[in-house]
Amino acid sequence: MTDADSMTVFDRRVVRLHRDRAAPAIAAHDFLFKEVAERLADRLEIIRRSFPRALDLGCHGGEMAGALLGKAGIETVVQADLSPAMASTAAANGQPTLAADEELLPFAPGSFDLVVSNLSLHWVNDLPGALIQARQALKPDGLFLAALLGGETLFELRRSLFEAEQEVTGGLSPRISPMAGLRDAAGLLQRAGFALPVADMDSITVSYPNPVRLMQDLRGMGETNAALARLKAPTRRAVIARAMERYAELFQEQDGTVPATFDVIFLAAWSPDPTTQQQPARRGSANARLAEALKTTEVGTGVKPGG
Repeated sequence: MTDADSMTVFDRRVVRLHRDRAAPAIAAHDFLFKEVAERLADRLEIIRRSFPRALDLGCHGGEMAGALLGKAGIETVVQADLSPAMASTAAANGQPTLAADEELLPFAPGSFDLVVSNLSLHWVNDLPGALIQARQALKPDGLFLAALLGGETLFELRRSLFEAEQEVTGGLSPRISPMAGLRDAAGLLQRAGFALPVADMDSITVSYPNPVRLMQDLRGMGETNAALARLKAPTRRAVIARAMERYAELFQEQDGTVPATFDVIFLAAWSPDPTTQQQPARRGSANARLAEALKTTEVGTGVKPGG
């Protein structure tokens, strides 16, 4: 693993505190968690397999367990969250629950048939390491499903804050956490040793009566900025006021609402099992040449494979 892989971008203590603070009222702000949980659970519909024991990694208020139980033969969902307060809230659904860090999982190898993570992994510093641990927690040929925020998530808010701060103070500071790209996330699955990786992205647009309501929801979800490089002092009221004005100026719809866009990256992959999964053919074992199939002429490069 390179130094770039293990960069510390987020203050995990602050991530936990944000979730602890959000836990008591999470049910009033969990619409995005519920929506994405349903989309993750729907992906099990096309898989003709049973997954009796599942792990919900980053469980928030228990939304994922609610979407999973009763589907694909799932009998038990072990819920884990970085925040003890959030884990306590999720435990109300009666499923086994614990506080655990995605970067340091306490589970024995091969403990689960399915590992799911719903909008939590975008706060992890060592994402390659977290994915490796998730793979190790799976039984051979176990399934990994995850959703994380990425792409141009909240581009409306990013632009509004950027322009407002530049206008009011003449400077800039990191106010929205950095997001992963689709290609980067897909590549990490392969590097973590998963088989048959698949990645895709959906954009979910939410309408708000005003930008202030969006800010309140982000706080209520525990999704406010926890980057180490964030501005430590409170944001000047003039910057926030101008950002809210600019948001409406740039993005307000005809009905007076404003949109907020969440780009959700979906990941799916399997823990390796050479006894059941299809394996790539040995190099040079093909019995027909590609050039013949394409009806063209094969031209040698003079370079041997691997050379």
